[in-house]
Amino acid sequence: MKLHGIYPPITTPFNHEGELWKSKVEHNVSKWNRTGLGGYVVCGSTGESVMLTTDEKVLLWEWVANYAAPEKLLIAGTGVESVRETVDLTNRAAAIGYKVAMVRTPHYYKNLINGAAAQILYFSSVADQAKIPLIIYNWPQATGVDIPVEAVAELSNHPNIIAIKESSGNLEKVMQMIRDVKKGFQVLVGSAPTLAPSLAIGAVGAVLAFANAAPYATISIWEAHRTREPEAALDWQNRIGKAAALVTTKYGVPGLKYAMDLAGYYGGPPRLPLIPPSPAAKREIEIAFADLRG
Repeated sequence: MKLHGIYPPITTPFNHEGELWKSKVEHNVSKWNRTGLGGYVVCGSTGESVMLTTDEKVLLWEWVANYAAPEKLLIAGTGVESVRETVDLTNRAAAIGYKVAMVRTPHYYKNLINGAAAQILYFSSVADQAKIPLIIYNWPQATGVDIPVEAVAELSNHPNIIAIKESSGNLEKVMQMIRDVKKGFQVLVGSAPTLAPSLAIGAVGAVLAFANAAPYATISIWEAHRTREPEAALDWQNRIGKAAALVTTKYGVPGLKYAMDLAGYYGGPPRLPLIPPSPAAKREIEIAFADLRG
């Protein structure tokens, strides 16, 4: 299964009472369907998955599956701390029609699982029981756990683990992974500010929060890479740099949702305890996204 291209980990629309808003899911997915995005990650970190109940996750998987265009690849964010629950969520998503599961590194008991052996055991145990292939999801800035390259290299030999989403932004680590993993294992990145250089060194695609609000800008980088136009890729990379940093590292999901509102998507409020951006933050986002709407 090829994972080439750009995949947004889609945000979760809430109304102002904090409830899931089905019609806004339809609104966003219908707009994204008209872009060149490769598919959608549903219930990832950008979707505030840690704030969602199991029933809400299942609802979101069902709604997006109903609204997604047939050619869009559906990826479910299913990773939680235990092998047992991760397997259950993964197989529920598979029954709905999801083709791949993106599973983040377990991290709660850091002193016990922040190493290659524990991570290999977790991912191989999930993959043994999962009915769909897995993407390893590494985001050490949030989890405090950074899966070692040697663990990824060993896991790349598992027939049901097909890729990693490496969100650290560490280009040296991405290069080492590409060298060390089994042939055919796919490395995707999760850092919009390093997208063009990551593709240039061998990443096959990206799962980008930024693509929720500016899909065309990220697709432009992908297409420039695909058609071997590195100058165009770098030009677009430079254009998105500030905006991408604002809605990922600086203001996070609340800032990204505001940028989506500006671009004609529905961002709406985050779920508590996250809070909407301040007026000053909103103005900063407005200026950065002024040339990226569409």
